[in-house]
Amino acid sequence: MASICVYCGSRFGADPAYKADAEALGTWIARSGHQLVYGAGDVGLMGAVANATQAAGGETFGVIPGHLLEREVGKRDLSRFVVTETMHERKKVMFMNSDAIVVLPGGAGSLDEFFEVLTWRQLGLHTKPMYLLDTNGYWEPLDGLVKHVVSNGFADASLLSFYTKLSTVASLTGALKDALGSTGSTPDKF
Repeated sequence: MASICVYCGSRFGADPAYKADAEALGTWIARSGHQLVYGAGDVGLMGAVANATQAAGGETFGVIPGHLLEREVGKRDLSRFVVTETMHERKKVMFMNSDAIVVLPGGAGSLDEFFEVLTWRQLGLHTKPMYLLDTNGYWEPLDGLVKHVVSNGFADASLLSFYTKLSTVASLTGALKDALGSTGSTPDKF
């Protein structure tokens, strides 16, 4: 069983497709025999992906800092539920317990999570596959920003190869199948 870390919003966002894609991904994770690793909230897209994973009989591993238990409605009926002291610990526990990273639409927290694992990849600390689910073009501005950083000489062009932007759940799950089937778990250098 591979563990797939999903970073996503604690809100649903303006487009109903965001929730539909979160639910479709959660269902696929369970039906594929994988485990969801996520931020342990029961709100927004976090709750949608977790509830879908559970409804399809999947394993769920949630990690939440104590100060967000109420705000993000900590989902305590998960297969594994971990409470950390800080946001940084949350991110590290989620990352260390995953084999692949998926970023669904989200806000500042999802951007923080994406850029942290992207930076770790740039520094050679991991080789885990990373995916942006670009539902209805949501991540186009982010992808443009990373390209802007590279074109202005603040990062090597290899930065663009550290993540893959996919527009549909079907293309994302196909990429996950390929990556997890061929690479499995990868050691981290932390």
